[in-house]
Amino acid sequence: MGLCTFKGGVHPYDGKELSKDKPIREFLPKGDLVYPLSQHIGAPAKPIVAVGDKVLRGQMIAEAGGFVSAPIYASASGTVKAIEPRRVAVGDMVNAIVVENDGEFSEAAYQPTEDTASLAKEDIIKRIQNAGIVGMGGAGFPTHVKLSPKEPEKIDYIIANCAECEPYLTSDYRRMLEEPEKLVEGMRIILSLFDNAKGIFGIEDNKPDCIAKLSEMVKDEPRMEVKALKTKYPQGSERQLIYAATGRAINSTMLPADAGCIVDNVDTIVAIYHAVKLGKPLMERIITITGDAVADPQNFRACIGTNFAELVEAAGGFKVQPEKVISGGPMMGFAMFGLDVPATKTSSALLALAKDDVAASETTACINCGRCVEACPSRIVPSRLADYAENYDEEMFEKWNGMECVECGSCSFTCPAKRSLAQAIKSMRRTILANRRKK
Repeated sequence: MGLCTFKGGVHPYDGKELSKDKPIREFLPKGDLVYPLSQHIGAPAKPIVAVGDKVLRGQMIAEAGGFVSAPIYASASGTVKAIEPRRVAVGDMVNAIVVENDGEFSEAAYQPTEDTASLAKEDIIKRIQNAGIVGMGGAGFPTHVKLSPKEPEKIDYIIANCAECEPYLTSDYRRMLEEPEKLVEGMRIILSLFDNAKGIFGIEDNKPDCIAKLSEMVKDEPRMEVKALKTKYPQGSERQLIYAATGRAINSTMLPADAGCIVDNVDTIVAIYHAVKLGKPLMERIITITGDAVADPQNFRACIGTNFAELVEAAGGFKVQPEKVISGGPMMGFAMFGLDVPATKTSSALLALAKDDVAASETTACINCGRCVEACPSRIVPSRLADYAENYDEEMFEKWNGMECVECGSCSFTCPAKRSLAQAIKSMRRTILANRRKK
């Protein structure tokens, strides 16, 4: 069977050997837990607790601020210490609920379901919504909204994004290897919402053990299959994954549902299993702490709200002082200037690098080699779009399809002149979207 893939893409050093063989470790925080009210796309959550209130692990502390929003739950028991702006990984100050951890992790009562097949579709969606589940691959889009398309009968494919193409990240890999039954059961729950859909587990072929394990588990499932994807970045990008797995193409004006597809991350699907089957809200996730500056890279099952400094300490701390620390992976992550920030629903990893190769590189003039065009999975011309962005030419930027960029960073990675192509294009896209909202 040939490997499924897309045009373009790059092959960066993946760095996964640092943590891929490290089993998931349970980690319980000792310090305060910080819960930003904006951990998702849409309206911020609204606090339903006050300073001085006692809370339990699994207790709702902030309700959804609208339909496109998600509630937030305490991941440890303790006392509400403050409701105030706190710094998050991207550098913004965001209103947050601060809980003083009592170290006991006393838990709220949950309502599990013996037979999920007996639940009505509306009940399943409601459980997912109430659990505060959002896209945990980085986007943070509320999952109940994604699973409520206008025409559910036209959904043909539910795609589990098992590619994990971002270098260094191994949290999804460990989840697939250690808890595949939760992933399969989560897919079964999602498929119960869509009568005509088939489930696809799209896994890059650098994870043959996961391909073999999941293939064995779904061999008798007529509505599920595993598809081996060519190992190439950004294979896990939504548009590229849909094309690789189904041959269907979407652009920036379309949603995956317009092509009959819904894509969910591994952790998101497992969270759906926890919510619907076990009655548990989203309050933890798998986070990879890795990089050549980390003494003992690990994959942690971490409470949302945990301070990253605690996770780094649990991974042995830094063996050398890192020149760059990134929230996420090196291609699409955000550079951080400190560790005093909380892990959120969308925190997949923290990467600490001994050397900052990007800062050390010298930018030169474009040599018109076309490598950025060859690498671009969106089939646009990054070098020209970056020129338009740097000259604030919105009209030409849009004319040359700049809004089709998926911000994967392949162009910057492959550019021999070391131009910050992706950053310039990303900035212009933000400007154009902001101007559209104003209009």
